[in-house]
Parts: sequence; C-alpha cells; structure tokens
Amino acid sequence: MQWRKASRSNSDGNCVEVATPPRAVHVRDSKDQAGPVLAFSQPAWTGFVSGLKHNT
Repeated sequence: MQWRKASRSNSDGNCVEVATPPRAVHVRDSKDQAGPVLAFSQPAWTGFVSGLKHNT
C-alpha cells in the first residue's frame, strides 16, 4: 500500500497519511506508522472531505 501525506503538512511531518487501495481509504498518523489505521468506504471519505471543505 502506498501512503501519501497532505500537501499542506508541516515540515516536521506531524500529519496524517492516506492510502487508497481499491474500495477503501485508509488513514494513519504519520508519527506512528505501525499504529492503528482507520478505514473508510469511498462514499464515507468523499462525504467527510466535502464536509471539511464546506466548514473552512
């Protein structure tokens, strides 16, 4: 699985990373790469991101 950081992440690396394997979106803490991973369905992730955009 290929992880990527947000383009607006801090230079010190404190951010979340996202991976998009088929039919899911995985999110983890960049400081704890062996730690827990949250998994979202594509529709749930799209709704989450859309909500963020409308609230900023």
